[in-house]
Amino acid sequence: MKKLLITAIIVLISSATINAQEISKNALGLRLGDSDGFGAEVSYQARLSDNNRLELGLGWRNSKNYDGFKITGLYQWVWNIEGGFNWYAGLGGGVGSYSFSDDNNFNNGDDFNDTFVFAAGDIGIEYNFDIPILISLDFRPEMAFGDKRYNNNDLDLDIALGIRYQF
Repeated sequence: MKKLLITAIIVLISSATINAQEISKNALGLRLGDSDGFGAEVSYQARLSDNNRLELGLGWRNSKNYDGFKITGLYQWVWNIEGGFNWYAGLGGGVGSYSFSDDNNFNNGDDFNDTFVFAAGDIGIEYNFDIPILISLDFRPEMAFGDKRYNNNDLDLDIALGIRYQF
């Protein structure tokens, strides 16, 4: 039994070493998705350790009737699948603000604005090319706490495509 336990530990350590990957020290780019109406998000990733990183995002929207911004911070764990493919998961949150001018009578002519905080999760897959480009597809559920007009049920399910330059 003792030999079986030692063998299992060696196999686990070996498989973790074999699947180790290199996370770029820095990556900067765009995350293009729903972002609950806030449009594209400028995204920055910073490596914290061999398999952990911090992702910061700034989303904004400026149009005739709607102006807003959203700042997001996520702590992510990254695992190698094979070659340049990685998958990742993370937790975090952020803060945002928006204002809506109801010129077209969508909301009985009522203008409104709000500042809110939110908690977020993140799960996705990415491919690290041989050139310094990283492309990703992720799913980010967000739970907002603020005026109910931000989102009727305070839950947003955001899917986005990201492309970042690594340096």
